[in-house]
Amino acid sequence: MKAATDTTELFDMTTDEPAVKRRASDFSEITKLRLNLMVLVTTLIGFVVASPGPIDTWLLLTALVGTALCAAGASVLNQAWEWRHDKLMHRTADRPVAAGRMTPGEATSLGLLMSVCGTATLGVAVNVLSASLALSTILLYVLVYTPLKRVTTLNTVVGAIPGAIPPLIGCAAAAGALSLEAWGLFAILFCWQMPHFLAIAILCKDDYAAAGFKMLPVVDTTLTRTHVWSIVFGVLLIAASMVPLYAQPTSVVYTVTALLLGAAFLGASIRCAMLGTRTSARVAFFASIIYLPLLLLVLMIDRLF
Repeated sequence: MKAATDTTELFDMTTDEPAVKRRASDFSEITKLRLNLMVLVTTLIGFVVASPGPIDTWLLLTALVGTALCAAGASVLNQAWEWRHDKLMHRTADRPVAAGRMTPGEATSLGLLMSVCGTATLGVAVNVLSASLALSTILLYVLVYTPLKRVTTLNTVVGAIPGAIPPLIGCAAAAGALSLEAWGLFAILFCWQMPHFLAIAILCKDDYAAAGFKMLPVVDTTLTRTHVWSIVFGVLLIAASMVPLYAQPTSVVYTVTALLLGAAFLGASIRCAMLGTRTSARVAFFASIIYLPLLLLVLMIDRLF
């Protein structure tokens, strides 16, 4: 009877639903699925604005798949190598590697596999320029930004570079070259990330301090320099959002939208500096996540129609 029981168990195809949900949740967490959706959106915007004619749907899908794999691979490698520090922070302690549900070796293998497959997809099916940009994003994010977080407050500036490259990948995929508008998109993403991440760092500074990360709000105890940086990059962001005007004809709708959104975002940063409260930092953070999708949506609509 024991053998019969074992055979029944062997061919039992019932699924442990909670375990499946846990694995799906872990995959989403370790690849930063929700965050990397924005990577794909900015890649899409870059592709659309750089397309010389009708959108090549197959080329676009291939570029998005390759970029998604590269972005996910970088996220996995980051968590594979930072799990000891992730364990020390409340907001990251339940990540798969930090919580022990995945070993660092498994995560490293997964991250390398996704990175190689993504880069190869872009190099073979799209072009060498887009693949090179994707590879540089992975290397900067994993090998430069990740270790710098424990060394200098300038890590945020360095980390903003790979974060701003996805639209360049989209432009390179569509046109095989990088135009003024491509660099304008890079500048928008770069400048936007500074007040965005500084607002996050203010809200999570105790967590970052516990993990030994030298984010500016951790070192800048009065937050004076933090607020100055946020305001300066808020001003630079408004200037960067005007670059598309010089790249090619742009509608009044985009111009007005960019100015109004930029002013509102800058106003939230100034308000945060004046009040110095967690609530004002949270408002600045929400202003940042409203600003970027709306600006890019209006720009894409402007270029399509």
